[in-house]
Formats: sequence, structure tokens, C-alpha cells
Amino acid sequence: MEHQQPESPVVCDRQWAPDLLSAVGCSGVVLGLLLLVDRGADTLTSERGAVWVTLAALLFAVLCPARVTAGEGWLETRRLLVTRRVRTDRLVSVHCLDGVAQRLLLRDAFGDRVEIDPQVLIGNPDLWHRLDEDTRRSIAAGSLLCGRTALRRLAERIDRRTVETVFRVSGLD
Repeated sequence: MEHQQPESPVVCDRQWAPDLLSAVGCSGVVLGLLLLVDRGADTLTSERGAVWVTLAALLFAVLCPARVTAGEGWLETRRLLVTRRVRTDRLVSVHCLDGVAQRLLLRDAFGDRVEIDPQVLIGNPDLWHRLDEDTRRSIAAGSLLCGRTALRRLAERIDRRTVETVFRVSGLD
């Protein structure tokens, strides 16, 4: 009888559900206020109501967080209409994109790419551990050509946050 290695568990962003509820809540509050003001001004029509509903739906689409999951050798993001997946054990580059919202861009040897918010990794040690293990495989295989500095900086941020949390929990802050 052969011994099979147990498959590693799939890890998910623990903050996704609360972030989703927050997006729904914000959109709902904006819709409610728009309808209330329009009703109070006695200018609410079905056409104007449809515009407000559309505006609230667009706000939700902007605020809706990507659901990030990872397993051994892969990382996936799901948005409202798009799902993207990369092979994290075959990464060729990792870039930190600065701008209004910082993003981490992962590209694999098959041409697939995923953008994620680094805060997702900082707030989810299990996701970071899974990605870190797989990027080490990419480095060992020689496929990760660009991005070691970005990964090192992210690891330093995560380590710093972990230390701060330990100090705060133990009362040493």
C-alpha cells in the first residue's frame, strides 16, 4: 500500500467577509441617502431611482474586495467577474506597484498574472507562509528572475507587524 502525502490545505483571506459586508453597507447607505434626499425634495422618479441604484451598484463594484485563496503551488484572486490564478511555484517576477493603492504583481512562467494588495498578506500569516514557501521553490528552480527585493521588503513588513502584535499582546509595547 502506497503512502500518499496529504494535500496541503487551501488558505483564504480571513478579512474578506468583513470587507465585503463593509462594501455592501457603504453602497446601501449611499443608496438610502440618495433616495431619502430625492424623496424629501419630492423629485424622486423611477428614472432617478434607477440612476441611484446604478450609482450604488458601481460603488459596490469599486469597493468589493478580491477574494484571495492559495494552495500548494498556486494563488488565486476572485473579483466580481474575473478570476485569476498564478502558479506560485513557477513565478518569474514579483513587482511592487506603487500608487494610490499599493499592489503586488505576481507573474508565472505560463504568462498568468495576479495583482493583490500586500495588506492581504500582512493580515493573513497563513497566506503569506504559503506564498513564501512557494516562492522559495521558484527561487530554487531558478524561475524567479525578478522580485527578490520586493519579497524581502514584504517579509520585513510582515515580521515587523508580527513583532508589534506580540509586544502589544504581551503588554510590552
